[in-house]
Amino acid sequence: MDATDARICILPKKLGLGGPASFQAGLITSFQAAGVMVTHDPREQCLSAILVFGAGAEITTLRAAQSAGVRVVQRLNGMNWVHRRKFIGVRHFLKAEFGNFKLRAVRQLADRVIYQSQFARAWWEREHGVLEKHQVVIHNGVDLNLFSPQPDERPADRYRVLMVEAHHGGGYDQGLRSGIALAERLNESLDQPVELVVAGEVPSALRRVYNHTWITWLGVVDHAQIPAINRSAHLFFSGDINAACPNAVLEALACGLPVVAYDTGSMSELITKRVGRLAPYGGDVWKLEQPDGNGLATAAREILTSRDDFRQAARDQAEACFDIRDVAERYLKILLSD
Repeated sequence: MDATDARICILPKKLGLGGPASFQAGLITSFQAAGVMVTHDPREQCLSAILVFGAGAEITTLRAAQSAGVRVVQRLNGMNWVHRRKFIGVRHFLKAEFGNFKLRAVRQLADRVIYQSQFARAWWEREHGVLEKHQVVIHNGVDLNLFSPQPDERPADRYRVLMVEAHHGGGYDQGLRSGIALAERLNESLDQPVELVVAGEVPSALRRVYNHTWITWLGVVDHAQIPAINRSAHLFFSGDINAACPNAVLEALACGLPVVAYDTGSMSELITKRVGRLAPYGGDVWKLEQPDGNGLATAAREILTSRDDFRQAARDQAEACFDIRDVAERYLKILLSD
C-alpha cells in the first residue's frame, strides 16, 4: 500500500510524562510528513492498521478491528518486575500484575509485534514463549533537529551529571540512589565539584532524605526543555535498570551528551565505547542486589576526563542509528507491507 493512501490508528493517545509520549509524538510527526493519516479512534472507517503502544487498547476493540480486516501491530517493551522484588503495597502489586496480563493478551492477539530491543524480545520469549508471527526489533528514535548539540551551555566551574526520568519513585528509586552515590564518589575524586541535576517526578520524602546542596531538583519539566537541559550537562547517567530502550538515553546522545550506566537491559545495544561507558552491575540485577558503585564511578571518571572525545561520537551514533525519520519508515513497513 502507498503510504499516502494509509490511515493508521495509534493507541493510546499518550498524554503522560516521559519517553513513550515523546517517541509517539515524533513518530506521528514523521508519519504525517510521509503523507500518512493518523488517528486515535479505532472506530474510524478505512483504517489500514492499528499500532498499540504496550497494552493501550481493549482486546474487544482490537478483535473487532481484525474482523474488519485491519492489521494490529503491538509496540512492546519490557514487563513490570520490580514489584515482585520490592513490595510497596497491594494496590501497586495488583496494578503491575494486571498490566503484565494485558501486555500478554495483546501480544497473543496482535498480527505483528515490534520489540524495542533485542533484550526485550529475548525477555518476552524466555518468559512467555516464541510466537509464530511476524516479529522485529526496532530501537526507538529521536527528532535530530530538536535534539542537537548546539548551543553549548555547560558550566565551566563544575561537572554537571544529569538524570532524566519521568518518575524516580514508586519502587523505581534505586536508580536515583545510584545516581546520588555516583555524584558523591565523583565529588571525592575529581578536580572540580560535581552537581547532580535530576529532572522528573521525585517523591518529597526522597528529596528530604537527600538534601545535599550539590543536588538540583528540576521536578517535572516540559519535554520541550529537555534539549537545553541535556546541552547544559557534561554526563548523562541512566539509572533505569533492565530498561527496554530508554528514550532519554537516545535524546542525550543526539545532544552530544555521553552516557554512563550499568550494563543491564538494552544498554549494550545502545551505548558503545565511543559514546559512553557501561559498568558491570556487580550483583544479581534481577534480585535488586546492591550494585558496584565503585565501578560505575570509575566509568564516569573515564568519560569526564576525556569528555570532548565522546561528544561528536555520541551525536554521530544518534544520526546513524536513532533518527526518528528512519525509525518511522521501518514502522511503516511493518504496519503496511504484506
